[in-house]
Amino acid sequence: MSEQTWPALKVDEWTATRDTLHMWTQIVGKIRLAHAPLVNHWWQVTLYVSPRGLTTSNVPYGSESFDIEFDFVDHVLRIRTSLGGTATVKLEPRTVASFHDETMTALRDLGFETTISATPNEVDPAIPFASDTEHASYDPEAAHLFWRQLLQADRLFHQFRSRFLGKVSPVHFFWGSFDLACTRFSGREAPTHPGGAPNCGDWVMVEGYSRELSSCGFWPGGGEEGAFYAYAYPQPEGFEKWDVHPAGAGWSNDFVQYLLPYEKVRTAADPDAAVLEFLQSTYEAEAVLADWDRKALETDPDRLDMHRVRGERFGR
Repeated sequence: MSEQTWPALKVDEWTATRDTLHMWTQIVGKIRLAHAPLVNHWWQVTLYVSPRGLTTSNVPYGSESFDIEFDFVDHVLRIRTSLGGTATVKLEPRTVASFHDETMTALRDLGFETTISATPNEVDPAIPFASDTEHASYDPEAAHLFWRQLLQADRLFHQFRSRFLGKVSPVHFFWGSFDLACTRFSGREAPTHPGGAPNCGDWVMVEGYSRELSSCGFWPGGGEEGAFYAYAYPQPEGFEKWDVHPAGAGWSNDFVQYLLPYEKVRTAADPDAAVLEFLQSTYEAEAVLADWDRKALETDPDRLDMHRVRGERFGR
């Protein structure tokens, strides 16, 4: 297995870059938020892992559209429009204020002028983007390695997602909390969420957690090199005492969720199996204890292979 597949990246060695990049992704995410219609649980605002980095995917703009991608290979922010226009903003050591100004100017010059809520969410303190000269770091190697970590998490989350027939979110990157996530739903309503996220209206969390769920994800925190996580809302009695696997995974009272440190995965004999075991066992903690209708919600992800083995073709 190549070290590039599961690269080592100590969080404390790129914290300044991570925090700057967090603010940059919030700017781009808020651009998408300004144009995309509301989809349950804020699914319309997220970014997605791409073959080059993180992308908005298609963003509507009247009868036209555009997309924005963080390219962590060439280290540019790339904007493309349906009118044929393109623009780039360099990803390099620069202030959030500078990145904000150049990105918004590039959009305006392309004919896609946008107004956003210009203060970050889910962080404290929340420095307005236009005046943020505190965050100004960018280590291209660290950004590239983080994207490589996201590639593996994204691949395995999609595999895990394929096992669920019920309502399930896309595998998407939330710029507010700076994490990649995938969430399953039982179909039942959840109690009103109390809110409490810094610099974020309680109503935002109420929308996000309006249905009973089991969520998993990956973010650059919770371990020396980041961590996979899993939680439930509402949390059923006994959830934190479930027999979760693999070895090295455990309940965190500080984060109120299960954590599997990335370094435990990277050094495992079979990293893919370790992650999938963690995702499955933490989901079962919620599904069993909260009495989900598993027969109706779960499916065989390999059901297509039966037809392939028989040589069956799509269509006529």
